[in-house]
Amino acid sequence: MTKPTRLTTAHQSITFSRRMLLLGGAQAAVGAMLIGRLGWLSIAQNQKYQLLSESNRVQLIPVPPRRGWIIDRNGKPIAINRSSFRIDIIPQQLTDGPRVLATVAKLLHLPPEDLERINNELAQSRGFQPVSIADNLPYEQYAAITVRLPELPGISATRGFTRFYPAGPAVGQLVGYVGAANAKEYEAENKNPLLLVPGVKIGKEGLEKTLEQTLRGLPGGQRVEVTARGRLVKELEPKPDRSGGTVRLAIDAELQEYTARRLGEESGSAVILDCLTGDILALVSMPAYDPNSFSDGVGRTEWKMLSDDLRKPLLNKVVNALYPPGSTIKPMGALALLQNGIDPDDHIFCGGGYQLGNRFFRCLGRHGSVNLHRAIAKSCNSYFYAMSNRIGYDKIAPMARRLGLGHKFDLPFVSQNYGTVPDSEWKARKFKQNRRIVERPDWTSSDTLNAAIGQGFLIVNPLQLAVMAARIASGRDIQPRLIGVHRDSPKLIGLDPKHLEIVRAGMWEVVNGDGTAGASRLPFPDIQMSGKTGTAQVRRVGASATRGQGGDWRYRDHGLFVFFAPSDKPRYAGAVVIEHGMGGARAAAPVAKDALTFLFDRQKAMESLAALEQQWGGTLAERTARRAAAIKAAASAA
Repeated sequence: MTKPTRLTTAHQSITFSRRMLLLGGAQAAVGAMLIGRLGWLSIAQNQKYQLLSESNRVQLIPVPPRRGWIIDRNGKPIAINRSSFRIDIIPQQLTDGPRVLATVAKLLHLPPEDLERINNELAQSRGFQPVSIADNLPYEQYAAITVRLPELPGISATRGFTRFYPAGPAVGQLVGYVGAANAKEYEAENKNPLLLVPGVKIGKEGLEKTLEQTLRGLPGGQRVEVTARGRLVKELEPKPDRSGGTVRLAIDAELQEYTARRLGEESGSAVILDCLTGDILALVSMPAYDPNSFSDGVGRTEWKMLSDDLRKPLLNKVVNALYPPGSTIKPMGALALLQNGIDPDDHIFCGGGYQLGNRFFRCLGRHGSVNLHRAIAKSCNSYFYAMSNRIGYDKIAPMARRLGLGHKFDLPFVSQNYGTVPDSEWKARKFKQNRRIVERPDWTSSDTLNAAIGQGFLIVNPLQLAVMAARIASGRDIQPRLIGVHRDSPKLIGLDPKHLEIVRAGMWEVVNGDGTAGASRLPFPDIQMSGKTGTAQVRRVGASATRGQGGDWRYRDHGLFVFFAPSDKPRYAGAVVIEHGMGGARAAAPVAKDALTFLFDRQKAMESLAALEQQWGGTLAERTARRAAAIKAAASAA
């Protein structure tokens, strides 16, 4: 049996020393690694962790940028910002939320739908991101909250800015309105965090939307120091916001507001251009919503009332509504006839209409023997039936397009409906696309006669009619311009000056002779207006001479008028369309007369308007305030 080896003291000492050396080396290596890591974090990563530490200690409450102003050609404000009061919740500072929210709701008279929104946003809130309770509050409600702030932890009362439109509904369809971004808009801007900030409003319609990038500006912020649990320690130096850019329009704000007021309770539109430059001086669609109401957040009740209104206050009728132009396009037709060889002195006999095969096309009266001049002045359908049938509508349509009908103009609108200038090629193409739209694929003489007096397939918008009038008045290729003020005149349109003079003379006779708009002469001995009235059917009716001149408002004829002034040296041109106004001479021409009167003598025009507004129940602002009160009462009842 082998005896066990006995370890001597020397052997044990050597073994222990080796183990100590290995352990000490391992400890030294770990220590070196820790020291190296510490050095890496404290030196190389110093800036990174300093920023992380700072972000935990300092929170940034975003401050919405002030939107840029929209001003008119003379510097008068159209859309500005004014001081407002708002109440927000800071989620990390909120304690006893149900009690606090119930108290605030009682003080601010919040409706249930607002409470539902606030609770949903609180449930989804993160970090120091505020949740909006109410914006643009009256000072009394703001003060009621501020005096109770010590007992309302988590509630923030601040002053900010809200969008304000001094002219209210008069510019509603022109500038549009602003509102909080929705989910689709947030995604469209690559989840821009600015759009989540309470109080940030973006353009929703009109110029506010199309000029958004110019008007928005850059946000600022209020820096605050907080504890690890999010409690406020102190406020630090704020970061100022940068306001958006100012946009100057060609619009004359005073003319815009006057024209809107002059349209009164009618459903219609009016456009006035500088026919030397193309500047749009007034672009009015009525009735219109109040953009101030929309900027504060439109309620369901108000939206439903506006959406259901037969007069369509949500539609910009100047560029999006389409109408048969009626007799307003007869000056255009006359130019086409002259260009295609029709002698202006050729006469036809009007006995009340025109016989085409076995169908009789009615005229507005029995005008006897008429030439081109008298046909424009008296709006004789029979003349244009006969002469248009002689040359065919395929020779008239190019003139319509040349004068601006059927065109989509380069303007900062969200959308434009530019209508139809028909011809034989268009009808064949339309029939091929959908047989239900057009009964017969071939262009017929009946189609020519209908289009010649502004009915049938021909539909246009009011802006196109205004451009047509401006091009006839100036002989220039007028392009409507809305942004900026211009002094340059476009090139000549290339029409025979003699032809233009013949047509202008006929339009002068319409207003200043024994034409259809004699009641709308300007009240000045040395300034005269030229124009052309139009009446457009809204549905197919029988042969009654009183068609569309009474009964249900929806089925009455539209009234249209195109014009320019002064007649001897044209400077202004435009168009007025009154939906279901039953005639251009009756409804549209008086509006044009008063709008031009305002340009030449504002005091005289305002005196005339005051008498009319007394009949309508007050000014536009007063009537708007009454409607707003009625909407609020309806919402409360609901």
